Amino acid sequence: MELKNDLILRAARGENIERYPVWLMRQAGRILPEYRAVRAKLSGFKELVETPEFAAEVTIQPVDLLGVDAAIIFSDILVVPEAMGLEYQMLEKSGPWFEKTIRNREGLIYADANIDVLDRLGYVLDAIKLTKKELNGRVPLIGFAGAPWTIFCYMVEGRGSKTFSESRKLLYTDPELAHELLGRITQVTISYLKAQIEAGADMVQVFDSWAGILGTEQYAEFGLKYMAMITDAITEVPITIFSKGAITSVPALARLNCNTVGLDWNMDVSEIRNIIGETRTLQGNLDPCALYSTHSEVEKRTIKMLDSFTSKRHIVNLGHGVYPDIDPEKVKTFIKTVKDYEMR
Repeated sequence: MELKNDLILRAARGENIERYPVWLMRQAGRILPEYRAVRAKLSGFKELVETPEFAAEVTIQPVDLLGVDAAIIFSDILVVPEAMGLEYQMLEKSGPWFEKTIRNREGLIYADANIDVLDRLGYVLDAIKLTKKELNGRVPLIGFAGAPWTIFCYMVEGRGSKTFSESRKLLYTDPELAHELLGRITQVTISYLKAQIEAGADMVQVFDSWAGILGTEQYAEFGLKYMAMITDAITEVPITIFSKGAITSVPALARLNCNTVGLDWNMDVSEIRNIIGETRTLQGNLDPCALYSTHSEVEKRTIKMLDSFTSKRHIVNLGHGVYPDIDPEKVKTFIKTVKDYEMR
């Protein structure tokens, strides 16, 4: 099906664009009353993720209500460890929680890489197919997965953490086990992303939410090594990598076989562009908290960010996911400002 709006794909490929495309991480979520209305019908977050009809509905809501240039499938990065055998719960106000963890070789029974992705994660693929049908070519659909290092953190830690000390400890005490687990996660992630593309995803993003907790050398060994396997394997559609906090690893990120490098709000766009040059598209990176400002201040800060761009190779986004208590009208101001902006 021919896309009516392919701005984000052209920007990712470095092709000519008439304006910057814009979307938001976590755009399908609690900022929208319409999302909360759908969520209220269900038992919880996981039921929403695992019900294709509802997942498709909330995926499309930001396209209709906010006017973004892309939809991103409503799902969760933790569907991968669950498919491998490590079940999780999403606890209200405290986030994900795993009853079991992997901290020794015996725990690898909960990390089966030889799985049928089409069977275990078919509900995500069905949601993609249904969303593509309902979008009817209006905008592209983004698929996604968590990066191996970030998934590793949850599988070892069992929950969110400020330090992820158990995960980092394993890198020192049993690096062989760490590499084995990371390899298994990578294998499943590649199969999963390829299945998403086959189901209809027009581009994909890999989220490395906890990249910044590792030093440069450790991230090269336990993060980038496996990210490279993914970017080398995914050649069918544009791929974006988002390694939050990995400022010292930007030159290495730019050498990966990706189309787009996502920036968090602590990264200076012009400095990163000088490092990367014109070889990659950049994505980001307004501070999500800027959207708590007044409408005029949101517009001012957005224009300041746009003025810092020295290349058309840019996809506009926040530097992280939009926070759940932000006013949707402020998000609309952000999006409208981007759309009205005249590129130099």
